[in-house]
Amino acid sequence: MKVVLENLTKIFPSRAKGGKEVVAVNNFTYEIPDGKLVGLLGPSGCGKSTSLYMICGLQKPSSGKIFFGDDDVTELSPENRGVGLVFQNYALYPHMTVKQNILFPLQNLKGEDKLAKDVMLERAYEVAKLVQIDELMDRKPSELSGGQQQRVAIARALVKFPRVLLLDEPLSNLDARLRLQTREEIKRIQTETGITTIFVTHDQEEAMSISDEIVVMKLGVVQQTGKPQNVYDDPANLFVAKFLGTPPINVFDGVVKGGKLYLGEDEVMAVKGVEDQEVFVGIRPEGFILNPKGKLHCEVQNVEVMGRDVSVVSKHSALSAQSANKAIRSIIDADNKDQIGLTEVTFDIKPNKIFLFNKETEERIRLGE
Repeated sequence: MKVVLENLTKIFPSRAKGGKEVVAVNNFTYEIPDGKLVGLLGPSGCGKSTSLYMICGLQKPSSGKIFFGDDDVTELSPENRGVGLVFQNYALYPHMTVKQNILFPLQNLKGEDKLAKDVMLERAYEVAKLVQIDELMDRKPSELSGGQQQRVAIARALVKFPRVLLLDEPLSNLDARLRLQTREEIKRIQTETGITTIFVTHDQEEAMSISDEIVVMKLGVVQQTGKPQNVYDDPANLFVAKFLGTPPINVFDGVVKGGKLYLGEDEVMAVKGVEDQEVFVGIRPEGFILNPKGKLHCEVQNVEVMGRDVSVVSKHSALSAQSANKAIRSIIDADNKDQIGLTEVTFDIKPNKIFLFNKETEERIRLGE
């Protein structure tokens, strides 16, 4: 089931008399393909959860339309949209067993949708097996781990065979290892069921690892959409470049003169077609190449061994005051760690890992354009 958002906008009135309205979502237009998992990604207050609540019907849009397939569902109540919603805090009934929690949505169906008891039970065990909790059906939520409770919440959302599955920060209450395991399970479940899924998170690593497409938002406005790797490799503006990536991108003040990019006094690379101007320069941590004759000379501050990689924390005398990160963080293959000097390290830059941005608009300046 594809989901189409047309000029979706949500404006909240000011709580203070004479105050400004809050535009939570501004003119959101996007088509979520049938059977895909799409991540809505951005910092707190960017409008991603509000968008999700409008899709499921808990929030009414100020303007715009929502379509499930060819059906306009903008005015439909949540129970008539055919959605399954998983909340951040699981929202399980503590006095009910796992089986009772999963059965609850089916027991509330009425009229033509009402199911026989044996059919409901069959469905409950079917989804429980899908999320691998079929052996826990007689336990109560207090007897389950956080990851198991999350699976119960997902099973309860799936048991109605929803047209669209909506996940609101579903992993934020889990520890790091369990979060990794559960996100893999979410992707497996989504792939096996083929249900169109919308996944809201502020964690870019989560979104990039399991999403077919991501939507990056800031202050209610969509900044960029696309396949995760494409958005990472080709950010539209400085916000997207800074939001995606762990460790984050290194950002400096740079200058373009005579078709060449300078960081401090170091000439880093040729930038054909770019007018002379001051720019923001973003360099991904993996974009640094160790080279004794390299163009960027830095002072080593610390070397962090991470197993397969080494993180070199350094500073550049002319850049340290200009860097948004203060220090330069570069990721180097651990096999090359012996090439790192005790006091100084010299780099070249991979051309596809360096980005220029307009100083005023922060929009991307594309080389050769």
